[in-house]
Amino acid sequence: MNTLKAEKRSTDEKAKKLRREGFVTGNLFGREIENSIMLKLSKKDVEQLLKVDNKGSQVMLEVDGKQYDALIKDIQYNAMARRVDEIDFQALVSNEKVHSVAEVILVNAEKVASGVVQEGLSEIAYKALPAALVDKVKVDVGNMKVGDTIRVKDLEIAKDKEIDLSTDPEAVVATVTAVHNVVPETETEETAEE
Repeated sequence: MNTLKAEKRSTDEKAKKLRREGFVTGNLFGREIENSIMLKLSKKDVEQLLKVDNKGSQVMLEVDGKQYDALIKDIQYNAMARRVDEIDFQALVSNEKVHSVAEVILVNAEKVASGVVQEGLSEIAYKALPAALVDKVKVDVGNMKVGDTIRVKDLEIAKDKEIDLSTDPEAVVATVTAVHNVVPETETEETAEE
């Protein structure tokens, strides 16, 4: 589990000004926190964290020396400025189930010999105790053929007794469809020679 340092932010510190100074703003909330704690985090630290973690990931959040086992609940990107503006965390309680999402990652798509892999879901919503949290679900699609479909109910996350799915078990995660625009063989031979 990765650790991220944060500082408490006072209400008179404006978010826009902090972002110009190289910070990402955020909030920490949870059942054992009376009000949410306004945060400011180093932009560099947040970018480093998001290279390996994402929404639904569990992190150790250190706020002014106090550590919180926390879940990344929301990330607000500013597409125009190409930066993260806000990141929200939920402080976890060991005996309390929490709503979260697991990112779906399709692997071995390049091994599908015929057809095109279509991704149906980018994330799976569920509820679990902190010890059972999952942030990524890898789905091996390498052996799929045209017409094959993988549904949520086919995945390990659906078989885990510690996890209560919120996403429909019948939802399609990936399917392989036939390729409709066939390129003439002469063109493919010419590009292979070039």
